[in-house]
Amino acid sequence: MATPDTAADWRRPLRYLWRVPLLLLHAVVGLTLVMLAINPLFTRLRRADGETWDQTGIRWWSWLFVRIFGMRARRVGTPLRGGALFVANHVSWIDITLLHSQRPLGFVAKAEIARWPLIGWIASRGGTIYHHRGDNDSLHGVMHQMLERMQQGRAVGVFPEGRTCDGTAIGVFHARIFQPAVLANAPVQPVALKYGAGGSAQTTIAFRKRENFIQNLVRVLGEPVRDVEVHFLEPVQTEGVGRRELAAVARERIIAAMARA
Repeated sequence: MATPDTAADWRRPLRYLWRVPLLLLHAVVGLTLVMLAINPLFTRLRRADGETWDQTGIRWWSWLFVRIFGMRARRVGTPLRGGALFVANHVSWIDITLLHSQRPLGFVAKAEIARWPLIGWIASRGGTIYHHRGDNDSLHGVMHQMLERMQQGRAVGVFPEGRTCDGTAIGVFHARIFQPAVLANAPVQPVALKYGAGGSAQTTIAFRKRENFIQNLVRVLGEPVRDVEVHFLEPVQTEGVGRRELAAVARERIIAAMARA
């Protein structure tokens, strides 16, 4: 899907020449190695930081994946360990993989993602909790799984906006998705995802009007190399705090982080 900015970039075809083979190689060899890592033995073996070796495999696969797309990810701040709710602004389909490259999380995501090439497979193996939009029974099940995982000391990640945006602003955070953290008395850590210097490439990475997943993937694959920052912000403790206040505070901290140079 050619646009004025992509058509003017004469280096784009050159990037495809080496990135497409790398992506295919990563899909075949990388996923094979991850499949070998996802087994009961590696699930029980833990590193010194508490991360299991299968989680390490998924994290490294995700790190290499975003790097093939020209994204040089940098972590700012320290992600919480143990049971916690991570909430982030939602720009693109690649957000989940970017976050997986920094911290193993079981994400809440729309059910359609399970059918996406590569991303769907790794998301499912990463413990994604799938939600069927508009289905109250599905939402009830999602909330129950979130609560159960946090009570077990496992991390859950959500995008409180409920859908991707166009990259120009951060939408309203739905407070209901914070309720499991309140019930589990688990801390909430806001995460700001900034594509490009100072978040200058948010609209570039985001879906364009009438652009589907494959079109966006192909376009982003040809983008220039750029820095990407994952800001793990000050956590919010849930004791004595309602879900609406949690949603408001988390959103304010992400907006403030996006505004900082």
